[in-house]
Order: sequence, then structure tokens, then C-alpha cells
Amino acid sequence: MAERPPEPEAPHLVVEGVEKRFGDFVALTGIDMRVGRSEIAVIIGGSGAGKTTLLKILVGLDEPTSGRIVVSGEDVAALRGRARERMRRKFGMVFQYSALLDSLDVFDNVAFPLREHTKLSEKEIRAKVLEKLAVLKLEGTERRFPSQLSGGMRKRVGLARALMLDPEVLMYDEPTSGLDPLSSRLVDELIVETRDRYGVTSLVISHDMAGALQIADRIFMLQKGRLVVQGTPEELVALQGTLANEFFAASGIAAEHLVQARAAARR
Repeated sequence: MAERPPEPEAPHLVVEGVEKRFGDFVALTGIDMRVGRSEIAVIIGGSGAGKTTLLKILVGLDEPTSGRIVVSGEDVAALRGRARERMRRKFGMVFQYSALLDSLDVFDNVAFPLREHTKLSEKEIRAKVLEKLAVLKLEGTERRFPSQLSGGMRKRVGLARALMLDPEVLMYDEPTSGLDPLSSRLVDELIVETRDRYGVTSLVISHDMAGALQIADRIFMLQKGRLVVQGTPEELVALQGTLANEFFAASGIAAEHLVQARAAARR
């Protein structure tokens, strides 16, 4: 008897028919997405496209008017109480401007989730915090305050904090916003390195078209609350006459060159 081919792995994150209304205003409608485990998905779109609304729904800060968000086979919106809280801990969030607490030093910022959500001893917390800071090349910064850090360093501290509860999914809100081109590329590399090291599924909200083409496994493009284009970077660059091409052109990037360079680097 011939062997049956292996079953394809189910998507880690599934968005089905998500709609969000605020009164008569439709912020999102008909959103369908499939993101595989350990993939990097970049969500792009202009101002008012619905990216922030979608991010809040995905991370559990808001609920869809209709539709489903399924993570590891569980419908997030259907969960209540402790089950909902358990699901939320599967998500880590890296905020646009890091959202560090100015009154706390780096160590206490990174330790905050462990102190709030676990019963670990201070010795155990210290070991975990120092391990993450070392991995993210932040040794020696423990007693600095956010105001004493560069923009790139604050992003890394925010990432260290997001990783403390061992999330399955990491959400990045405009991670390269406000950074110079060199720092932006370093943050892009950090997103890929974090995925490779921890196996997290990553969703990145971004306006950075160059970064999206270089790090994404899949790109999803929103316009006026609708998902208008989706595919791999190669597929989006090859499609002519789409909004994605207009975005690439308006960004002033050589999209085909970036995709070719990406392919060469992965050989």
C-alpha cells in the first residue's frame, strides 16, 4: 500500500471574515488571512487603512463585530475568563515607540511582565531578564533609564520585555518608525533573528516597504478596511497594476532589486 502524503501543517493564525464596525462606520470588512507557524507576515497600507484596528483585534485589545480569530486551533473571540487570559499570553507586543515606563530602569521594565503575571522568585526573574538582555546585546544597560537609550536600543528593550512570557506570536507596531535607515535595517534583522531563535510567528504593522520586502514571508495590504492584495514579496512585485506596485513606486525603492537580493542571500 502506498504511503499517504503527510498532512499539511495547519496555519498558526487564521483570520476569517473579520468585520469591525463603529456605529455606521465600517473600519474592517471581509478580512481573511492565513499565517503559518514561525512565518513573518507584514501588514501594510496607508493611513486609515485599518491596520491599527486589525492589530488591536488580533492581540485581543478589541473584539471583531463578526468573524473569527483562530490561534493554534482555538477561536480567540469565543474564549472567556481565564481561558481568554491564557490565550492573550500567547501574544507579545512590541509597541511603536517601545512604550517603556520612564520611571523604571531597563531591568525593571523587562522584568515587569514576570512580576505581574508569574510567581517566579526575584532570583529566577533576574536570571531570565539578564539572559534576554544578553541575547539582544543589551548587557550593561540594566540600570539605565529609557531616556538614556538610543531609539534602536529602546526597541530592543521593548522586544526583550515582549519575549518574557514566551509568546507564540509577536506583534510589532511600526517597529522602524522614527529610526534612521541603518537602525531600521538593524531592527529588521532583529525581527528575523528573533523568529529564528525563538520560533515565534511574527506579525509586523509597517509603512517600511523596503523592510517588508526583505523580511516578510507574506505581505497583506489593506486599503479602506479591506484586504486588497496578499502574497509573498516575489508575488507582489510580479503583479502589475496593483496598489502594492503603487506603494513600491511611491516609496522610491527598487522593489525588483530588493527581491532579487533577498533571493540571492537565501541561497
